[in-house]
Amino acid sequence: FLGRLSLPERTFITDALRTETVGGMLLLGAAVVALIWANAWPQAYQSVLDYTVGPSAPLHLNLSLATWAKDGLLAIFFFVAGIELKREFVAGELRTPSAALLPVVAAVCGVALPAILFALVNSGSGGHPSGWAIPTATDIAFALGVLAVVGSHLPSPLRAFLLTLAVVDDLIAILIIAIFYSHGIKFWALGLAFVGLALFWFLHRRGVHGWYLFVPLAFVTWALMHESGIHATVAGVAMGLMLRCHREGDEQHSPGEHIEHLVRPLSAGLAVPLFALFSAGVAVSGPKLREVFTQAAPLGIVIGLLVGKSVGVFGGAWLTARFTRAELNPRLKWADMVAVSVLAGIGFTVSLLISELAFPDDPALAARA
Repeated sequence: FLGRLSLPERTFITDALRTETVGGMLLLGAAVVALIWANAWPQAYQSVLDYTVGPSAPLHLNLSLATWAKDGLLAIFFFVAGIELKREFVAGELRTPSAALLPVVAAVCGVALPAILFALVNSGSGGHPSGWAIPTATDIAFALGVLAVVGSHLPSPLRAFLLTLAVVDDLIAILIIAIFYSHGIKFWALGLAFVGLALFWFLHRRGVHGWYLFVPLAFVTWALMHESGIHATVAGVAMGLMLRCHREGDEQHSPGEHIEHLVRPLSAGLAVPLFALFSAGVAVSGPKLREVFTQAAPLGIVIGLLVGKSVGVFGGAWLTARFTRAELNPRLKWADMVAVSVLAGIGFTVSLLISELAFPDDPALAARA
């Protein structure tokens, strides 16, 4: 479709998709459409989710559209997140320990406290402790989208703090998925996936160019990771971390920056909204809403995101500034940190993913989550 547009129109659309405001609005719009579709025409929505496409041999890729969105499209999102994380390590807030300490500790506390609160709420006989990781994730697109909307009223360093916080949060979420929510590992497929990743790294470091080489290699590596039992999104973030994000010689942009510039519109404009469309459609009614506040699993998520994230992020940052040499940016006030701590409680993309992984045999519970 974009290929049929004139160059100025295509440039305008792709530039718009690189802004957090537009990406966040598309994500929100897709979630609203999913909710309306799932409640007004539930059978049609479910039939679309269950429609299978793809080859069954040799890597069992005859998957439903919902699975393609969860395992395939989110790999693109995590690929961009991996590049962001690498860039933060080499050129951003994470490159110096003193600057990184505050947001890193805030992110860790913002993961630990929601998990603890969820576990406490679900410690009784009717609890579901396997969902402990659902409220630990911050949605980068939503949080930065909200921050961009009100950006004129907040100091600019707040965005850098939130981005660093969310990137570290994503790294922790990826490790949680890989360690706790992977199952039945097939070591032959995992070994071949590592070979694919090594080849990806080798070609990139040798300065080899050409999407026609890297895209098929990335797809095969993703398919092998999917077959191995490790969640396929791990392949996306691994390839993102392998890209060189520092400039050499007379380069105006590093390869990582260039590739992120190209892929981000695909992630923000297609991959994440489609994932939301296929994942956020749950039946909403009075009785079902009451279950959110009366059953342990959904209540633990509410408390974890609303209370755990806010208190964990703010408390971690404050304690770090109070008892170490780390300091808050002079342009920021602690009232600003309260605001960013609440924004960190927006859990959507990764939280939806972990909800499905945590309760694979109970779709009704996953829907409430």
